[in-house]
Amino acid sequence: MNDRPLKWPRWPLLNVWADDLPMAELLAHLEQAGGVVYTVNPDHLYHLQHNAAFLRAYRAASVITVDSHYVRLGLRLLGRPVRHRITGADLVPAFCQHQRHNPNTSIFLLGAKPGVAQRAMQRINQAAGRALVVGAHGPSMNFVNDPAEVDAVVRMVEASRATVVMVGLGAPKQEIWIASVRSRLPQVRVWMGIGATIDYEAGEVRRAPEWLRRVGLEWAHRVATEPGRYLGRYVRNSKFVWWMLKDRFGLYRNPIPMADPHV
Repeated sequence: MNDRPLKWPRWPLLNVWADDLPMAELLAHLEQAGGVVYTVNPDHLYHLQHNAAFLRAYRAASVITVDSHYVRLGLRLLGRPVRHRITGADLVPAFCQHQRHNPNTSIFLLGAKPGVAQRAMQRINQAAGRALVVGAHGPSMNFVNDPAEVDAVVRMVEASRATVVMVGLGAPKQEIWIASVRSRLPQVRVWMGIGATIDYEAGEVRRAPEWLRRVGLEWAHRVATEPGRYLGRYVRNSKFVWWMLKDRFGLYRNPIPMADPHV
């Protein structure tokens, strides 16, 4: 984790933290300093209580934004008044728009089903008016457990000369993978874990209407449109309410034995 002085509030969040900064400031920070960005939500908080490799990867982030209305509400109830919510689905198009005229920025998309990342690449490049995305790959389901395939993807990213890698493998795979290969790709200045955002950018999946997003019900749209993918996840992830209550009364303890986060 970067120990530089922060220009924005950083709040404790169970065994990680939440950075509270507006989109414009995040985009300016990434352009100037680069770094690793994750967007925390209840699903991530669930895995962070059970998966040590995921926790280590998360704590190596430069910026952790709040992805969820409910995480933001929980933090506010704890007296940590987070103002800004930045999701991966909002960050990716904002970043691409911000960088569309920067010749030093080029993007590699990794994730989604075969062919989907390529369609996302075409749509992003069409909107940017140039080849902003220089590579795209939909890996196999066993990708992260296959050293040969990992090596092949590292070579793809290296050959593309991308300076930004957006990884949409889902948590906790995408964050653990980023942590495992980051040192092998020194030309990459910005890493993002973006979940299902490649599907959105490709037009494969429609996001919830804006009014549902504003009132914090994007999760309901996801469950209604993809129940097999999301229903069990949201039921399981409701446990974060219990952990936040424990934190409120000073009873929360990190279940994974390692040093407390530097917040």
